[in-house]
Amino acid sequence: MSGTFSVSTSGTFSVSVSGANAFGDFAREWRSRMGETFALAPFRRTTVSGFSARSRGYRVGDVMFNRFENTAALRTAGRRVGAEDHVRLWIVHRGTWRIGEPGGTEHTAPAGRLLVQAGRLSHFSAAPHSGTRVLVLPAAELRHSRGRPASGPADTAEVRLLTAHATLVGRMLDGLGPAGADAARATVAELARAAVGGGLDDVEPLLSPALAQAARDLADRRLTDPALSPGALARKLNVSARTLQRAFAREGQSLSAYIRDRRLEEARRALVAPHRRMTVTEIAARWQFADGGHFARAFRRRYGRTPTDYAATAARGTDAA
Repeated sequence: MSGTFSVSTSGTFSVSVSGANAFGDFAREWRSRMGETFALAPFRRTTVSGFSARSRGYRVGDVMFNRFENTAALRTAGRRVGAEDHVRLWIVHRGTWRIGEPGGTEHTAPAGRLLVQAGRLSHFSAAPHSGTRVLVLPAAELRHSRGRPASGPADTAEVRLLTAHATLVGRMLDGLGPAGADAARATVAELARAAVGGGLDDVEPLLSPALAQAARDLADRRLTDPALSPGALARKLNVSARTLQRAFAREGQSLSAYIRDRRLEEARRALVAPHRRMTVTEIAARWQFADGGHFARAFRRRYGRTPTDYAATAARGTDAA
């Protein structure tokens, strides 16, 4: 094994390990500094045999913060992980982490995402060359639902402030007295509440079909509204635009494409309506196309003919579908 260690009795932990005995050395130092409250998860043999990682963190009473970077892929051994009364914030800055629920559902946290999870896990894993910051707090501090994990962007001001402060605490913890350590712990918890309250999205995949259908229903009622957009629908449904787009992506279509296609369909119906009174230009404007040329190009891509030709064919009684 090759590596460096820097530990102290205050609860700080810093380690960089690789080689044949890397995992054993890492596990002993972790157990010594973090204690049973934050017991290290059991890992698969493949993870143990190829373990190479850097980790720097600390505990302050019942709060733990750790910055972890792995070289090889890792995965826990499958037994339940973590304490029932803890909430974890996974702030992924490189690669991909995945967490599994006891019921079998797995959630992915790619780089740039914050994932919040309460209670025990069935497992967690990380792709090679991933990096994350993990903050563990008592469940009572965060009041996060014990239902499905929730996710949000990791680049909000609240999340950046949380990670900056948590890192600073790690650097100064050895020099803090009891009052200072208590204040540091309270501030980390307060910033965690602000980060979680800053706009998490439900990432439960089973909710995606219902969310996508709700967006379609809203869009169908507002097709002539110039303010209709994915962002406007997301705000109406109280989710982020990213969450709404993910719900549509699972069905193989973007929300913007759905809105465009529905507007084209309604415009087509207006073109072939009996006793049509609107001109092609008026129809384009009603269904929120920027101008007649834009409408004609989009219509031809969809139906193979210009709006004028399509309407003329329909008027001659030819099947224009």
